[in-house]
Amino acid sequence: MGSLPGDVSLAESQYYAHPQNRFWKVLFQLFDTAPSIVYNNRLELLHKHHIALWDVCHSALRPGSMDTAISQVVPNDIPGLLMDIPSIRRVFFNGKKAASLYEQYFKKLDSVQYEVLPSTSPANAQYSLPELVGHWSVLKNKD
Repeated sequence: MGSLPGDVSLAESQYYAHPQNRFWKVLFQLFDTAPSIVYNNRLELLHKHHIALWDVCHSALRPGSMDTAISQVVPNDIPGLLMDIPSIRRVFFNGKKAASLYEQYFKKLDSVQYEVLPSTSPANAQYSLPELVGHWSVLKNKD
């Protein structure tokens, strides 16, 4: 679960389209798959591993792509999604901002496990790619 797509992602109509965002690099390494810039291949990787992508924000104001500038949020109907698809048992947040936005607008469900992962954003330079892959390896756990 992300916060809100950045400018490049919005322009490309693709999640994590900014070439410096490490989301796709992390997933391809995590699942030991050859990297691809073809968006359909990226989506196939998600599908194969039962990973869904969505953002906390349906819309918001944000000059540029920095999460710190998000305001006037209209949240997505995440509780509706979780009620409609009760097989979703785990929600992972791509960074602290996504988690804090979720907590601002929604109550956590007892039936769902929530975890905040380090952001794959290029602004989060404190984590190397191998460190991110290590943290994100929880996606491989089936529990």
